[in-house]
Amino acid sequence: MTRRRWIADEVVGDRAALVGEQAAHLARVLRARVGQEFDIAAGGRVRRGRITTVQPERVEFELGEEVPAAPAPEITLLLAIFKFDRMEWAVEKATELGVAGIVPVIAHRTGAHLAAAAEKRVERWRRIAREAAQQSRRMAPPQIAAPAKLKGAIQGFGGCRIVLAESEDQVTLKRALGDLMGPVALAVGPEGGWTGDEMELFAEAGWIAASLGGAVLRAETAAVAAVSIALAEMLG
Repeated sequence: MTRRRWIADEVVGDRAALVGEQAAHLARVLRARVGQEFDIAAGGRVRRGRITTVQPERVEFELGEEVPAAPAPEITLLLAIFKFDRMEWAVEKATELGVAGIVPVIAHRTGAHLAAAAEKRVERWRRIAREAAQQSRRMAPPQIAAPAKLKGAIQGFGGCRIVLAESEDQVTLKRALGDLMGPVALAVGPEGGWTGDEMELFAEAGWIAASLGGAVLRAETAAVAAVSIALAEMLG
């Protein structure tokens, strides 16, 4: 039987612990008891953990043998901020698919009220990503950056950099990915798409414009589709 996986809040040597909400869920909802075993992810490794103590907001483990685990693919998703309920869904699904990082981007067409409130949403997005990472048996959740304006957000990436654009009618995402060998960064725009000025910023920074096809997709659908295609190319 597959053991449930938890991402440790604390780890020192061969000891690990869950604290706060995670511990409360394990202790009160799942009725954890001393001696139960789970997979514990910490420090880029997954090890078998046996519960040694259970308290309402702290559950401690003794760590044993290492459990084989696949590393996350090197995909970073730049996601222009859109309606928060759909943004949360996109964060959850991108995490399940295995992205290594998510960068919330304040684009020209990001609603002013969304841009103003985005900073306060980061911790919620990180919590959603952590829960999704545990559910999908990842070693760690993706790194979710603080919201950034587009010009700064698109700098500093190596490897394959692709901006999804409705205006592109020649190059498909699959073609843009080519013979993929290194990390990938994918940028998905807001409702209404990227502006012409923003596309120029991408071009100046060395990003390639690509299309997901003729259909006009919601931002969250485009994000999941793009990550899925990139993942298939990387694993193929």
